Amino acid sequence: MPLQLPDFTPLPAPPRASALLEVPVARLRPTQMCVGLAEVRHRIQEFKEEPLKERRAYLKRKPVPLVRNGAGRLWMVDRHHRLRALLQVDPEATAFGYVVLEVATPENRPTLQALQERGWLYLYNRRGHGPWPPEYLPEHLSKLQDDAYRSLVWRLKREGAIAAAPLAPFHEFRWGAWLRRCSLPAFHSLYLEPALPTARHLVCSPAASVLAGWQGRR
Repeated sequence: MPLQLPDFTPLPAPPRASALLEVPVARLRPTQMCVGLAEVRHRIQEFKEEPLKERRAYLKRKPVPLVRNGAGRLWMVDRHHRLRALLQVDPEATAFGYVVLEVATPENRPTLQALQERGWLYLYNRRGHGPWPPEYLPEHLSKLQDDAYRSLVWRLKREGAIAAAPLAPFHEFRWGAWLRRCSLPAFHSLYLEPALPTARHLVCSPAASVLAGWQGRR
């Protein structure tokens, strides 16, 4: 069966930089099961080459939407690739975020249910199988699986074939779900080239116009 993601509540836009929280990246819990390893590796290299002052300024421009429960635990609803890469460069790193939802209960299960009701969980594994129960989500960024389709969509976005949709949760996974229905040559996250020509054509076709970020023919 093709992957179908639920409708979602749009994320609130971030506040001014002065209202952001600074939090240890290692404390943040994922809301998805996968990342695209191609993007993670690219961002690792960027962080390694970037001075600390510039890194902090960049992270303030890209704050993390957070959900906090009554026990103070924090779930990140975006920025998984960026912070997974940062954690590999500096295990003690901090990032900036803003709370988009407060859940009064200290229990994890009701918190995850509140996230699921808003479409703020991605419960599919690296092969697109799911949805799995929310309890299957890893508790740490380092445990996320590699999804080659997520890597492919990242590359297409970098090339301008797909536009960003920053307030749509799991925007790139939605594109990946659509591409899974298509016939593509074999590829993997560190060897995307076989799939790129066909994928470029497909994401610009009228059939893809139902997706946020569709650019049409270029």
